[in-house]
Amino acid sequence: MPSWGLAALAAVVVLLLIVVVLRQRSSAGGKGADGGRLDTVAAWPPTATRILTTAERSAYGTLVNALPGYMILAQVPLARFLRVPTRYSYSEWLRRLGTQCADLVVCDMASEVLAVVNVQAPAGSESERARKRLNRMARVLKAAGIPMHVWTDNALPSVETAREMLLPKKAAAPAAPAAPSPVADTRVRTSRPTPFDESQRDSTQDELIEVREPPPSTWFDEFNSGPAPLPGDRNKR
Repeated sequence: MPSWGLAALAAVVVLLLIVVVLRQRSSAGGKGADGGRLDTVAAWPPTATRILTTAERSAYGTLVNALPGYMILAQVPLARFLRVPTRYSYSEWLRRLGTQCADLVVCDMASEVLAVVNVQAPAGSESERARKRLNRMARVLKAAGIPMHVWTDNALPSVETAREMLLPKKAAAPAAPAAPSPVADTRVRTSRPTPFDESQRDSTQDELIEVREPPPSTWFDEFNSGPAPLPGDRNKR
C-alpha cells in the first residue's frame, strides 16, 4: 500500500476515535468517571458572590430614595412576574426568555409590578447578543403593559429625575372655592369666679415631681450587669 494510503487510513481512524469520545462524553451527562451520578455540591463547589454590580447598586439607591413607600426588587427572572399561555411548550419559552432577569423591578406594596429598570453599558459598547436580549425583553414587557427604562451605567439619573420618570405628576385638580371665614366675635366676656378657682393658693408650697428621661435602649444594653442566677439554681446550692 502506498504511503499516502496509509496516511489517509490513519486519519480516518483518528476521526473515528474522536467521534466515539465525543459521543461518550455527551451520553455521560452528569455522570462521573466511574459512571455514577455527580454530586451537585462536590462537582460544582459553590461560592457566594455579589448580586448587583456597582452601577446597579447606585441605581438601586436612587430608586429607593426617589420612591419611598414602594418595593424595589433586584435581579428578578421574568418568569416570576409574567404569565404566558401554555398551549405551546412552556419550557421552550423559558429557554428563550423566561430565565432572563430584570435588573431592578419597581412594585407597589402589594408586589404588583409597575416598571422595570435595566442598567446597561453605553450604547455601542455592549455585545450584539446583549443587544438582542434587551430588545427581546423590551418587546415582551411592552406586550405585558409594563414600562421598561434603560439607564446607562455611567450616567444614572438623579433622584428627582428618576421620580418624574417613573411617577409622572398628575394634572392638578381645580381648587375648591374657599369657605367664607367666620366673623370674629368681638364681644367682651367677663369671667366669673368658679368654686374651683384658688386665687389665694400659695404655689411655692406645691410638691415638685422630677421628670426623668427613659433609658436610650429598651433592652438596657448600656448597663453592665452580671448574669443573675435563677431561683432553681439557688435551691441547688
